[in-house]
Amino acid sequence: MSILSLKNVYKGYGAGPILKDVSLDVAEGEFVAVLGFSGTGKTTLMSLLAGLELPDQGSVTFRGEPVTGPSPERGLVFQSYSLMPWLTVTGNVALAVDAVHADKSKAERAEIVDHYTTMVGLSHAVDRRPAELSGGMRQRVAVARALAMRPDVLLLDEPLSALDALTRANLQDEIEVISQIEKKTIVLITNDVDEAILLADRIIPLNPDGTFGEAFTVTIPRPRDRTAMNDDPVFKALRGKVTQYLMDVGIAAKAEGTRNLPDVTAVHHMTPKVYREAAEPVVKNDARYLQFSKVHKVYPTPKGPLTVVEDFDLTLRKGEFISIIGHSGCGKSTALTMAAGLNEISKGGIILDGTHVEGADPERAVVFQAPSLFPWLTAKENVAIGADRVYPKATQAERQEVVEYYLERVGLADAMDKPAADLSNGMKQRVGIARAFALSPKLLLLDEPFGMLDSLTRWELQEVLMEVWSRTQVTTICVTHDVDEAVLLSDRVVMMTNGPRATIGKIMDVNLPRPRTRKALLDHPDYYRYRGEVLQFLEDYEHGHTPKPKPTQASSVAAE
Repeated sequence: MSILSLKNVYKGYGAGPILKDVSLDVAEGEFVAVLGFSGTGKTTLMSLLAGLELPDQGSVTFRGEPVTGPSPERGLVFQSYSLMPWLTVTGNVALAVDAVHADKSKAERAEIVDHYTTMVGLSHAVDRRPAELSGGMRQRVAVARALAMRPDVLLLDEPLSALDALTRANLQDEIEVISQIEKKTIVLITNDVDEAILLADRIIPLNPDGTFGEAFTVTIPRPRDRTAMNDDPVFKALRGKVTQYLMDVGIAAKAEGTRNLPDVTAVHHMTPKVYREAAEPVVKNDARYLQFSKVHKVYPTPKGPLTVVEDFDLTLRKGEFISIIGHSGCGKSTALTMAAGLNEISKGGIILDGTHVEGADPERAVVFQAPSLFPWLTAKENVAIGADRVYPKATQAERQEVVEYYLERVGLADAMDKPAADLSNGMKQRVGIARAFALSPKLLLLDEPFGMLDSLTRWELQEVLMEVWSRTQVTTICVTHDVDEAVLLSDRVVMMTNGPRATIGKIMDVNLPRPRTRKALLDHPDYYRYRGEVLQFLEDYEHGHTPKPKPTQASSVAAE
């Protein structure tokens, strides 16, 4: 029997319906994941289930009765924590318990608070206030607070999307365990395919047009282990089907949305001549084009020197694409900013094309998570910044050719003259990528460039990056927390040990054919082997562990 139902629901906010003829039945004890991209109406759907919004048409019912407003029977956890900053962990959880369980004695209420703070792993932090907690710990408080209300249904509105990869993975595991202990009915909103498969009994895609797609049943036995699942043929098949479905509906929606735009044909088909001339190396040593020689980064602290990165030793060929991956605090971004000349090297050295790296220079172009555009300038004007210095002997027309070429390559031929303030986040990041390539850098440095974007936009821009990189073959380092991104983009994946004193723990060659696409990668027989190797490394180093060194196959390690 259904505990929560939507029947032919429509909901809009003036400009037309966001949700169209949506129907859903959630069985008692079922874990349902609603999977979709930004702007598809996921949060609107959750607001309807919680009773924070009412449908324009159709009905929302809980145990057969119409939902007319919020109720403690339906506990809600948002993406933001919404904690009272002046209250402790115990105080924040007790606030909900006192309101919902007012009929219970003080001792009984205290026992409920203690039970759920312990369940989410916060028994050691009950007296801390939100400002003293990490993002993951704050979200644990929100989960404990919702569970302590003892709702019949737990509603999770992208509760983990703002967290780093390790914290997110740990909380996913905890939610999976809690769901089995509590036997709750749970509805999860997410844009993460792996999260949905790990947690749910059933996955329902929410299409960009506000309708539901065909549901996917998850038959993988519980308890589920993310590393073990990587070798499960059922997981691989389901992951491929769900990913392909989302790509198909996402691309169709994008095409529909741009149907009335002018049919713009690229003017420039070859890399501009002045770019090719500027990108020529000074020293013809392709095998040792970029060298990190026992690089250290040490920060002074009141307790003495703190070594963040130690003995970072790596050599890159000219035109190689590597990714650096590891848990938060492992020094990934520190290594990258030292290569950019934005962070002073404490010990050792970095040599690029025969010259020591000292200070920032356009020959080392950086794309950050936020593209840092000038909002009052157009896309074209933002990309043109620095062109005078990079191409001092070129004419204005030649510089303009470079700018337009890369804006066309990243799919912004029709938006060159739009102010940056009028661009979406994905379009702004495209401008950032175009600007970096237009500098004809000797080294391209990407610091989690797609980390703030939704899944579809991230997938699209990964493909854009691969296409543009394939034309320039610029030597590239990408810092990422995304295993799939690392395998998709890279010739080698460099895995970092935990900090402090973080160093290179393992280097994996990725011998997959280029050019690469996400679909081809999912179908390649070696893809999950590479993915599993990185996942296993990250699992070995979870929770700050430093495992004993294991023998590695020579084919897996490309130490130079």
